[in-house]
Amino acid sequence: MGFLGLILVFAIILIVLAFVFDINLQNFKQMKSIGEDKNLSKITDKLPSNIKVCKDILKKINNTKVEVEENKDSSTSLYIAITDKIHIANVKDSFTRIQTIAHECIHSIQNRKILLFNFYYSNAYLFYFISALIMLICKAMPYKNTCISIFIMLSFVYYVVRSYLENDAMVKARYLAKEYIEEQEVLTKEEVNQVVNKYDELNNIGVKWTNFNLFLGTVIKVIILLIICIIR
Repeated sequence: MGFLGLILVFAIILIVLAFVFDINLQNFKQMKSIGEDKNLSKITDKLPSNIKVCKDILKKINNTKVEVEENKDSSTSLYIAITDKIHIANVKDSFTRIQTIAHECIHSIQNRKILLFNFYYSNAYLFYFISALIMLICKAMPYKNTCISIFIMLSFVYYVVRSYLENDAMVKARYLAKEYIEEQEVLTKEEVNQVVNKYDELNNIGVKWTNFNLFLGTVIKVIILLIICIIR
C-alpha cells in the first residue's frame, strides 16, 4: 500500500472512531458547559484550597512524599514522574478541581515502572518524530517505508501506555473525589450528589474525548510524515 493509501486508511479510521464515540462539536460544547457550571463552583468553594485538597488526598492514599505546587498561570494540571511532583493549574473557579486534583494524585501512586517508562518513552517517541521529520524534509532518509513502519509501531506502544495510565486515573478519580468531598462534611448530601452526578456526566463524554485525542495525536504525526514522504 502506498503512502497516499495509508493516509486514506487512517482518515477513515478516525472518521469511524469519531462516529462510534460521538466525537463532535456539540458534545465538546456540552462538556465545556458542564465544566463551567457556576452554581456547582459555588458549592465546591466551600471545600479547602487546591493545595490542601491535594495534600489531604495524598495523605488519604498514603503517599505524602510527593511535592505539590500550584501554578496559577497554567491551565493544565499534571504529575511529573521523574521529579515526583504534582503541578496544580489555575482550577480554583471550577467545580471539577476536586476530581482534577484526585486524578493527578492517582497518577502519583500508579506503577512507577510504567510511569518512568512513559516519561522516557514519550520523549524518545517525540525525538524520533522530529528527527524523522527533519531527515525526510532534507531528503536524508533512504528507507522511507521502514521509517514509517517503525514510527507506526512506536505510536501504537505510546498510545497503549498513555491510554492505560489516563483511563486508570480517570476512572478512579471520580470515586476518590466523592469520598474526599463526603469526608469534609461541609456539603449537604444533596450538594454532594449534584457535584458527583455532574462528574459522571462530564466523564461520560470526557473519557471518550481523552482516548480519541490521544489516538488522534499519534495519527496526525503519522500522517504528517506520510505527507512529507509524498511531496519530498
